[in-house]
Amino acid sequence: MGTRHDAIVLKLTEAFAPDVLRVENESKNHSVPAGSETHFKVVVVSSAFEGVSRVDRHRKVNAVLAGELSSGLHALTITSRTPAEWATTEGAVVAESPPCLGGGGSKAAS
Repeated sequence: MGTRHDAIVLKLTEAFAPDVLRVENESKNHSVPAGSETHFKVVVVSSAFEGVSRVDRHRKVNAVLAGELSSGLHALTITSRTPAEWATTEGAVVAESPPCLGGGGSKAAS
């Protein structure tokens, strides 16, 4: 059995035949045990997204990863672009993930 990372790569590759696929395990940035695979960021650039709204693109990615989301994948950040969008300077910009605020959802003032 492979890692969750490997499963995500395989499922997204099979579903979207992406031109660009980045899968990053961001679990280390959160309050989870070392070695966890609970928080991921994915960048998917595919012609399968032509004519598809951003919301529907995310729905498609979530549907492909439904098994992962129901079995321990806690958080998924999605960037989805068409090849034409990715080719622009703005399209290839991927936002940094915000810092983890811990299990309580807010950070106390120091």
